[in-house]
Amino acid sequence: MPHVGFAIPLLPGRTGLDREALASCWRGPRRAAYEDARRRAGITREAVWIQSVQTHDLAVVHLEADDLDAAYGVLRGSAAPFDRWFRDHVLEVHGISLADGVPVPELVLDYDSQA
Repeated sequence: MPHVGFAIPLLPGRTGLDREALASCWRGPRRAAYEDARRRAGITREAVWIQSVQTHDLAVVHLEADDLDAAYGVLRGSAAPFDRWFRDHVLEVHGISLADGVPVPELVLDYDSQA
C-alpha cells in the first residue's frame, strides 16, 4: 500500500485549535463527514501526531492510499463542504494552502523487515 509521512509546522498559538478540529473528525461531530471525505479521496489510513520541539509544534502525518496522487487531488480541489472546511483549517493552523498543491516529501530511508 502506498504511504507517505510528513511533518508540518503549526503556526504559533494554533496547536489547541488543531487538536480540537482533529478530535472533532476522529470522535466528534465531524466524524461522518471526515470518513466520507477520506473514502472519496481513497485514503485508507491517516494518523496525525502533534510533536513539540524547542521552537514550535509540528503535526506529524501518515497517509495511506492506493493512489496518493488521486488522494492529493481530492484534498487539493474537492468542492464538498467538508473538504473546503479542511483546506481552510489547514491554511489557518499551518499557513499552507492545499489548493496550491501538496508538497511531497523525499523518501530517504524505507526499512521493512517483511520485504
